[in-house]
Amino acid sequence: MENTRQPFFYDITLRDGNQSLKKPWQLSEKEIIFNKLLELKVQAVELGFPASSEMDFEACRYLASIATEKTVVSVLARCVKNDITSAVEAVKHAGTPRIHTFLTLSPFHMKYVLNKDPMEVRKTAIEAVKFAYEEISKANKNGQVEFSVEHFGDCGENLDFVIDTLKEIVKAGATTINLPNTVERKRPRVFLDMIERVYDALPKSVSLSLHNHNDLGMATATTVEGYFSGAVQLECCLNGLGERAGNTNFYEVAVALHNSGVDVPIDLSKIYETALIVSQMSKVEIYEKAPLIGPDALAHRSGIHQDGALKTKDMEFGAYRPIHPSLIGRKDDEKIGFTSQSGKTAIFEIISKAGYPITIQEAIRLTPVIKEAAEKIGELPTRNIIDIYFREICNVQGPFKLTNFDHVEDNKFVVEFKYNDKPFKVTGEGNGPIDACMDALKQAGFERKLLFYKQIAMDEELLGSGAIAMSVIHIEGNNKESIIGRAIHKNTAVANVRAIFNAYNLIYKV
Repeated sequence: MENTRQPFFYDITLRDGNQSLKKPWQLSEKEIIFNKLLELKVQAVELGFPASSEMDFEACRYLASIATEKTVVSVLARCVKNDITSAVEAVKHAGTPRIHTFLTLSPFHMKYVLNKDPMEVRKTAIEAVKFAYEEISKANKNGQVEFSVEHFGDCGENLDFVIDTLKEIVKAGATTINLPNTVERKRPRVFLDMIERVYDALPKSVSLSLHNHNDLGMATATTVEGYFSGAVQLECCLNGLGERAGNTNFYEVAVALHNSGVDVPIDLSKIYETALIVSQMSKVEIYEKAPLIGPDALAHRSGIHQDGALKTKDMEFGAYRPIHPSLIGRKDDEKIGFTSQSGKTAIFEIISKAGYPITIQEAIRLTPVIKEAAEKIGELPTRNIIDIYFREICNVQGPFKLTNFDHVEDNKFVVEFKYNDKPFKVTGEGNGPIDACMDALKQAGFERKLLFYKQIAMDEELLGSGAIAMSVIHIEGNNKESIIGRAIHKNTAVANVRAIFNAYNLIYKV
């Protein structure tokens, strides 16, 4: 079914979310959350349950007074006159107030919880909606009434009765009918079939609403598909807070609809900032694997995933992510973590991002060494990877070992080294230490062609060693390929010579 109506986001954080907290919020805290909801451009906010306490009543009344004219502010009331009267008093001065009343129509709950006959329950619901409509209409010309069929998900066996009751409730004044999956028990399709039957039966002027709990972990999927089954109002909660396993997660629904081409009237860029604030205030940590907002939501540890992620990191949709992080206001990049399952791409990215030069060939060379380290401790901190980089790239072990290098006169340098423990002491000559060292090695029988040389300035704080430059030497290998030698030292001449010997060790390594 194609839903041509724009989704209407009805946030329940201040009521359903708050009531589930170990320490519910005070008014000052509720005001912070309320203002974040306004920044998100949420169309409707359920402020609380005024009849539950004087404190909640005052909080609802105050927040209703500071709401924008267009924001629907709603409060909950049982199908009891005193509740409804309290609710009307709490929100009547808002620009667009709503009374949200509810009653179960599920056979199980009518029998075992209410202990009432279904027809008696129907009468109570209809009379409550009629009373609520009359009272809010007298208090405010823009007043609305919403009715919820608590435990609608359990109404499969008496759905005809429920639909007939809802028709009467609409006639009594309800303009929004909410169909909650108060406890998620079954697969989404069963619930959505029920939603579609109600949608087909009620006047199209009625807004159909969904309020799904996440007991089986499918609340987001049910809500998103519920929109495409005819529901227009989506009752969601910031950070997925709520009783038991929580309510439908606001962010997931908004982004899923956005990705599906739906015009979502929400400022998505405020999502990440809001999530962090709600987590801090609720004392409910964001699960590291939480979709979109979790610390690991942008993390890649598999070599295949890392390769695809890095090749598409600047695109709107990445190879292994559903959105660009900036869509929801995340400033952090995709995280590449190295484990035994990672590969050369991760090494190249981690070292490059840390500020050190590396080629993909060098990353390939480092891969087995870093993998071995990761197998012992798990995901390697960047510092460990950099330490291995310096050990393996800037101090290559092999048959050559430089023991001394001295400038003796003019363009002459004495080079002392061992090759497979055989000592050599040769005076090389050339235009600087690099030429002289290459000449000395040539005289010793190890002639190679110098292809390229450069000096790279390094950040002393980054290195933590006082080194100021990296020498990069390219020597022709056995198959005419370019072999790179690197070395770091305060003395650039020493760095140059060490880089040559590192390249030679790579070429002559058995």
